[in-house]
Amino acid sequence: MPAENSKSKSNNGECDGEVEAFVEVDPTGRFGRYNDLLGCGAVKKVYRGFDQEEGIEVAWNQVRLRNFSEDPVLINRLHSEVELLRTLSNKYIIVCYSVWKDDHHHTINFITEICTSGNLRDYRKKHPHVSIKAFKKWSKQLLQGLEYLHTHDPCIIHRDLNCSNIFVNGNIGQVKIGDLGLAAIVGRNHAAHSILGTPEYMAPELYEEDYTEMVDIYSFGMCLLEMVTMEIPYSECDSVAKIYKKVTMGIRPQALSKVSDTEVKAFIEKCIAQPRARPSATDLLKDPFFYELTNDEESTPIN
Repeated sequence: MPAENSKSKSNNGECDGEVEAFVEVDPTGRFGRYNDLLGCGAVKKVYRGFDQEEGIEVAWNQVRLRNFSEDPVLINRLHSEVELLRTLSNKYIIVCYSVWKDDHHHTINFITEICTSGNLRDYRKKHPHVSIKAFKKWSKQLLQGLEYLHTHDPCIIHRDLNCSNIFVNGNIGQVKIGDLGLAAIVGRNHAAHSILGTPEYMAPELYEEDYTEMVDIYSFGMCLLEMVTMEIPYSECDSVAKIYKKVTMGIRPQALSKVSDTEVKAFIEKCIAQPRARPSATDLLKDPFFYELTNDEESTPIN
């Protein structure tokens, strides 16, 4: 049953033993949603939630279906894709615990794990002094997550990988790929055809609406570029149209010229090469770039 929805306060107005109210409870009564907004995207809001069965905080993700269309086929596909994501199991992918459609409020809701240190973009701003070795550890974890998605049957393409939807458990130096609710699940030819993503991280072939899981490798390269420079790629552009023009013409972001480590720069360039020249996640994990890492060094706390 949901927790008591009330708040108790002392006479002086300060909270002694405040019981925070749920503003919404899932159909099973297991998960409650608080009003605290953890993040907000184009089609989704993420609230702080609580799993009463396990006694842990969770993230309550809410997609408003009117942001897509009144097309029931599209809505049902979105629901089935998010439902499939609930079956995924990899330590570098955010865990999805529950999914349901709320017809009354026209939303799809899904409950995911919550990471202790927020997203990687904010984490990097908080910790500006990070070694190349730490970048390699994060990169290896992300590639292991992507390898799991790309070799899954059916293949799953994230399509919107960027530093704002990579999440961090800073106490153990672990990163996890999140925001999989809008991923593309593709057949044996691994081809997808709809435009979706964050322009600064989108591979050129994504704009052409004919692409494979290699778009995620391009986005991963742009994430590594942001990790190293603390600068969003193509931040020199003041419009999406200008980003599109540079990306489709093969003009690299200015941030790439700020990468002083030649090994890191060469690795990023491999990831953002033309689609046919781009290595897979499996190939990149075998790259000499990761030779210095041992298995027990893959996670190191950065406080």
